[in-house]
Amino acid sequence: MKTIEDEVIPTKEECAGSLRNIIDALYVLNGKWKIPLILSLIQTPKRFSEIRKEVAGISPKILAKELKDLELNDFIKRNVYPTTPVTIIYEATDYSRTLKSVMRELSVWGEQHREKIKESMRK
Repeated sequence: MKTIEDEVIPTKEECAGSLRNIIDALYVLNGKWKIPLILSLIQTPKRFSEIRKEVAGISPKILAKELKDLELNDFIKRNVYPTTPVTIIYEATDYSRTLKSVMRELSVWGEQHREKIKESMRK
């Protein structure tokens, strides 16, 4: 690696690897619903209808699809209880909690960006 005034410049290979990692992460978390759904379920396990109420604007069809995707990628677990009628509860996995620092950073960046846009609109 080269350094320019105390700044480390990554190599071409490091940049390519980093880009691959980011593309993989964005592929798994793509869309506007996955992160809100994970956040909802990290708070507490919920039934389908409870998730729909909490995550405003999501259609039942999209919610079902997103929950399946999140389960496939081990972010949530679908628990089926043999009651009458059958009870299905969705909950966040320990793996989903590995996103905590990513979500915190996205939140901080989102707040900074919102303030930047507000400031530019005042000019």
